[in-house]
Amino acid sequence: MIQRKRFRFPRTLGRAGRTLTIAAAALGLVTASALTASASAPRAASASGSTSAIAAHQSPATLPPTGGALGPNVIVFDPTMSQASIQSTLNTIATQQVPNQFGTERYALLFKPGTYGSVADPLIFQVGYYTSVAGLGPTPDRTVINGSLDVYNQCLGSQTNCNATDNFWRSVTNLTINVAGGNGCQANTEFWAASQASPLRRVVVNGNVSLMDYCDGSPDYASGGFIADSRFTGGTVINGSQQQYITRDTALDGWTNGVWNQVFCGDPGAPAQSFAANSGDPGGPAPYTTLATCPVTKEAPYLYLDDSGQYRVFVPSLQKNSSGPSWAAGPTPGASLPLSKFYVVTPASTVTQINTALLVGDDLLFTPGVYNVPRTIHVLWPNTQIVGLGFPTLVPTDGNVTMDVADTGGTTLSGLIFDAGPVKSRALLDVAPLPFPVSHADDPISVDDVFFRVGGATAGTVTDAFVDNSNGSILDDVWIWRADHGAGAGTWTSDQADTGLTVNGNAVTAYGLAVEHFQKNETVWNGQQGTVIFFQNENPYEVPNQASWMASPTQNGYPAFLVGKHVKTFQGYGMGSYTFFNQGVDIQNSMAFQAPSSPGVQFHDILSVFLTGSGGIQSVINGKGAPVSSTFVGPSDVVSYP
Repeated sequence: MIQRKRFRFPRTLGRAGRTLTIAAAALGLVTASALTASASAPRAASASGSTSAIAAHQSPATLPPTGGALGPNVIVFDPTMSQASIQSTLNTIATQQVPNQFGTERYALLFKPGTYGSVADPLIFQVGYYTSVAGLGPTPDRTVINGSLDVYNQCLGSQTNCNATDNFWRSVTNLTINVAGGNGCQANTEFWAASQASPLRRVVVNGNVSLMDYCDGSPDYASGGFIADSRFTGGTVINGSQQQYITRDTALDGWTNGVWNQVFCGDPGAPAQSFAANSGDPGGPAPYTTLATCPVTKEAPYLYLDDSGQYRVFVPSLQKNSSGPSWAAGPTPGASLPLSKFYVVTPASTVTQINTALLVGDDLLFTPGVYNVPRTIHVLWPNTQIVGLGFPTLVPTDGNVTMDVADTGGTTLSGLIFDAGPVKSRALLDVAPLPFPVSHADDPISVDDVFFRVGGATAGTVTDAFVDNSNGSILDDVWIWRADHGAGAGTWTSDQADTGLTVNGNAVTAYGLAVEHFQKNETVWNGQQGTVIFFQNENPYEVPNQASWMASPTQNGYPAFLVGKHVKTFQGYGMGSYTFFNQGVDIQNSMAFQAPSSPGVQFHDILSVFLTGSGGIQSVINGKGAPVSSTFVGPSDVVSYP
């Protein structure tokens, strides 16, 4: 069971209570008057939420209530409902959300255990932006959909320039799909033509699956994706045009195509290791990077219904040297937490209420919405669970760090989007701002399906989007994006941000990491004994001239991934960086990856690619690897370094 130190205020504040009140107030977590008032007040029932913004400084009269309603944008389906009613609701949401790339609407679509649709009358619907679909059973086989949950290309113009490169921010988890129905080219196939920030977790798909949409007009591009803790049977996974992809701890029944690199980690049935110096070239071997096991993993928490119909959150346990789904041999090891342990955060919640709930030891369940956050949210205790439903999006408004997490071990953040705000922040998420010199190898902090944006939906600016100082932490499906389109994007002086990720903790493991378009060193890895399994990057597009983009007077550009000069041990697998400089100027990047010359700092199966535009990348890593430009677009492959 998860254990944590949990503070509960005494009904009458004694010396210890007064001391904690003063300390908490000094830290700015809550006001002393709010704590004093809360100490003698009973808990109240939770209110439902809506899409709005977090209010600023409101002192609660009571401790924030736990449990309660999940709000109007969490829609729960029951197998006793008519299929026509379910289909109508799903179609209405899809019509709104499929084109809604930068809208404020958010939805969690939850299916109670049971069967939906049939072979004769399948349930088929599209999953649009900011839509999370999940089964509410304790295992994925308890919720079965006969039909398909689809993501298709978006087309600019009438059946022209159709691709999936901007299909982000959506998910499916904890259910089984028996693929059925559809017409013509789309018949009997589950289409998941999505790119970054669109995870498939803990799913079973019986039938054909395509990770690209080949039924509309070309070019049908797709940019990258993430699958974990799942099983695919009865049909080969069609990777198609996915440039890079990671599949982790998933049982496969075949895989086709590789483009530039496909990474498999702990996947029974995965293709054999075959990445070579000419992978991705005509006639070259498939660019597959295959690891038999994953070194250390911790699956994301998920909401479910127990046998009495009560909501609970299951928190899976840490696994080492994992292979295959965590639930394949029986129930997933872990802890089941009642909803009464969670403060259900709604857009009506204040930062004071959130911090008070965290201070007294509650977990947080964020409901769908866009939240303006005027002060830092402080996660204090070990083993705190921060769970988002329907892609809740947090935006700092006053130049503050949006959230920091104490370096106490065991805390999980999952299912959140952090947007930069209009006033420059030092960071959006700061894990272990005061790091402890201890190992959390058996109780790590984990960050699962958490995404960062600088621009796009909201014009914003930040110095370093995500800073991780915690030893042994796990980053599992993290996309950090300085926007190349949308609000504030398109010029070098807008949506300014130096770095996407800085890792200072030791023994940090990352799966499915993507960091794109930042203006200096995009990823900085200073910790010892780090492991990265899959990395994807695009250089910034809009560099105006070479002088504006120099790591030093003699080094053109900045690396996509920089290993700090004092690092002695590091392992990287399946890592790629692409270039598209769109200002018509000869912009050069000296190297995609930069690392100290140390035998313990090793890279496996890495590459660079010239997409289009001008300029190029002069080497893959530290001068090794052929340059890419309009004369040789790549991929330029390096099988091992040093």
